[in-house]
Amino acid sequence: MTDETNSCCVPGGGEMPEEEIFRQRKDKLERLRAEEGYDPYANDHWDCSHSLGEIRDRYEGLSHDEVSTDSLSAGGRVMALRRHGKAAFATMMDESCSLQLYFQQNELGEERYAFFKKWVDTGDIIGVRGNAFRTQRGELSIKVREFRLLSKSLRPLPEKWHGLKDTEVRYRKRYIDLIANPEVRDVFRKRALIIKTFRDVLERNGTLDVQTPILSSIAGGANARPFVTHHNALDIDMYLRIATELHLKRLIVGMFGRVYEIGPNFRNEGMDSRHNPEYTAMEVYWAYSSYRDMMALAEEILVACADALGSRVVSYQGREIDLNPPFKVAAMADLVRERTGVDFINAADEEARRKAREHGVEISGDSTRYDILPLFFERFVEETLIQPTFVIGHPTVISPLSKRNRENPDVTDRFELFINGWEFANAFSELNDPIDQRARFADQARRRDEGDEESHPFDEDFVNALEHGMPPTGGMGIGVDRTVMLLTDSRSIRDVILFPTMRPI
Repeated sequence: MTDETNSCCVPGGGEMPEEEIFRQRKDKLERLRAEEGYDPYANDHWDCSHSLGEIRDRYEGLSHDEVSTDSLSAGGRVMALRRHGKAAFATMMDESCSLQLYFQQNELGEERYAFFKKWVDTGDIIGVRGNAFRTQRGELSIKVREFRLLSKSLRPLPEKWHGLKDTEVRYRKRYIDLIANPEVRDVFRKRALIIKTFRDVLERNGTLDVQTPILSSIAGGANARPFVTHHNALDIDMYLRIATELHLKRLIVGMFGRVYEIGPNFRNEGMDSRHNPEYTAMEVYWAYSSYRDMMALAEEILVACADALGSRVVSYQGREIDLNPPFKVAAMADLVRERTGVDFINAADEEARRKAREHGVEISGDSTRYDILPLFFERFVEETLIQPTFVIGHPTVISPLSKRNRENPDVTDRFELFINGWEFANAFSELNDPIDQRARFADQARRRDEGDEESHPFDEDFVNALEHGMPPTGGMGIGVDRTVMLLTDSRSIRDVILFPTMRPI
């Protein structure tokens, strides 16, 4: 038996429109205030002595018909109601789990029980006091001695709370998704644990947590298209940051030895299952270290996150991925040669251009072999790197902030970590030669003038910082969202961002 405002059915079958349910419930709220003088949004405090999860854990051993002597208080949302004359059962859920409630007229008194029957609906927030017991059917429950209606729900629960599946609604109205799908709440608890583990590892290694600007007059630190805004007081365009790198390296110049930041970055680019315009990244910089130290740190962080969630062998969308170290290390040129047969290290530029045309890779007429190598890698190799692989040997032309390799100055001391065909981390032995940095910024500026919108802008102040001297430094960025996706078996980045970017309705 249910109250009419809990039912979605209309005479003749079919579903009652949500707006009609809203109208009925709003009318019921007005009657509650008028008839009972009761405000369900009053400035009330309800002392919850236990979460429902704690009650489950504490009283799991109760036998049938046994009632605990402890007085318990809890709060939560009414997810289902089953009324039977002078007794009623409800399912209440809080952030930990759900539990059955038992309301009885003899226990509550006729007046309070009548209030419950008339005014409490599914979706409402209530507080209860009572005793734990196990029903004849074996279900752990709370026998309610006292209750209070703490907040009235005016809109119905989605699909009778048995699961909201429409992804468009789930992402747009995450609050409904979190009510209807407890497993979604679990993903975000795991996300919090993963970020905490990042911090634990970094701070265990003596790394200082810092905050750098989100708004800047130059969008630097990566090759990406920024979001542009305008500062009215200064009358200048400013940019949401695309990376924290250049500010963090300024701190290394300023005599901090090890720094990191976990926070949002913004890139005005495409959206898909792995890309959101606003995303979370961790960047870390250690003085007197190199990209090899960053390899060890990347392994330590990812292994610690996997351990925190219970296993170093994870299943992602049916594919098993082994995060036990050491991770594979391979040069970009070697991986491309193995996959395509093209040797870009020893090929002349003209031969490289010919191979690009043969493989259908679009290039410009003056592309060098080092311009073409990363295009081959992206097209033919990336998606094949399923198990953790550090890819090294990136061309200098695409690595404007990384040190040149001593043996081959056309490539840099840099790695990208790939897992499941995705880039998870990017790290350098950071370029600290101000003369070389100025020349590379100039080359990037030339490319920008030629139409490459993602080329790095010239940052004169950063060069000035390097001219004061920066020690040898290893730096790395790790995508937090992708790490959470992998470790929670989440199909889309939108599944691990509480409020992903959506096109307005």
